[in-house]
Amino acid sequence: MEDLKNKINSTSVEILCIGSELLLGNILNSNAKWIAEELASLGLPHYQQTVVGDNINRIKYAILQASKRSRILIITGGLGPTYDDLTHEAIGATFNTPLKENKELSKSLKQKIKGNSNSAISSIRKQSSIPIGAKVITNNTGTAPGIIWTPIVNFTILTFPGVPSELKDMWHQDGMNWFKKKSFNKGIIKSKILHFTGISETSLSERIKHLMHKENPTIAPYASLGEVKLRVTAKAENNHTANKLIDPIEKEIISFTKDNYFGHGNDSLASVVINLLRKRGETLALAESCTGGGIGNAISQISGCSDVFLGGIISYNNFIKERLLGVPKNLLLEYGAVSNEVVQSMSHGAKKRFNADWVIAVSGIAGPTGGSIEKPIGLVHFSVTGPDIEVCSKELFGKHKSRNAIQKLSVLKGLDLLRLLLLKTS
Repeated sequence: MEDLKNKINSTSVEILCIGSELLLGNILNSNAKWIAEELASLGLPHYQQTVVGDNINRIKYAILQASKRSRILIITGGLGPTYDDLTHEAIGATFNTPLKENKELSKSLKQKIKGNSNSAISSIRKQSSIPIGAKVITNNTGTAPGIIWTPIVNFTILTFPGVPSELKDMWHQDGMNWFKKKSFNKGIIKSKILHFTGISETSLSERIKHLMHKENPTIAPYASLGEVKLRVTAKAENNHTANKLIDPIEKEIISFTKDNYFGHGNDSLASVVINLLRKRGETLALAESCTGGGIGNAISQISGCSDVFLGGIISYNNFIKERLLGVPKNLLLEYGAVSNEVVQSMSHGAKKRFNADWVIAVSGIAGPTGGSIEKPIGLVHFSVTGPDIEVCSKELFGKHKSRNAIQKLSVLKGLDLLRLLLLKTS
């Protein structure tokens, strides 16, 4: 009874994503992330997400459980014309309500699905059949319609296709308006993501432990390879008030983390480096070996970077290091390709060839073969050369890490070395 009371007094929303392809890992569940962000912008509490495969009994069970704890259930997927698209059928069966062909919907689908074949007729009939009493959410960009339906008191279901572009269009067209008309949104929930590198999640949390138990805004850390993020989330009446809650916390966090902080929101190390160079009117070139063009790839993902980024040379083979970067053969023979001396020479050669202000050079052993006692897997050398300054560095990322991980960490480290030098010399 207490759960029911809490449900009635709440406007909590759940998300149910349907599709065996999600469970198998064939596609990323980006829909749940996007809907969660939309719910936060509306100030709606959202505590649970569920994913089930294309099985009618499991779908029915998931819907029934959601009806016991939430006021609103948003479902994506399973609205297509094939035999394993079972969402509307499962919803109707859960609440003992038959499906009925919607004539207006059927007429609209006939204009989209041309032909009189049995498959076309079957597709139209299946997609135009919805639970009795449900309102249609029109799909202007595809064929799979959604519904808004309240099968029992204090429980409403909204369904959307699994195709992200169709979902978003229908959400903005009908879904969001339905929430606003119901006056569910009492303020907003706003989050700001802060980005850090060169520090572990544990160390970062320790530095700001006095802030970690705040209730509004809340702070949550989460780590990925080579980066830690802090999500600062505030509940407020409006965007302006939310920002007033977040801003002082953000400034305090940055004051405790200093150079480990590199940006927020959609910032990346590559975008931050490009912007710093752009402000200085300076250019960048690359000389890469073990990263195989990874740094160049990261930089070239930044739109408009050509005013700063001149290009790079992937000198994976020693012959290319000699021929294109001018690395002396005696250096390669004496010190080996993975050494301060060679990576420094690579940097000088790229700076001369491209006439660039700055160069990042990198050479290492990404594994899983090629390591030795003196030069183990995970050893990577860096050189960053700029106007009247040069820094060489080496990292031991660890032989236990995968080749891909070592390459990615090397990309991030090379970019961060340049970022820190640019900040130091500004």
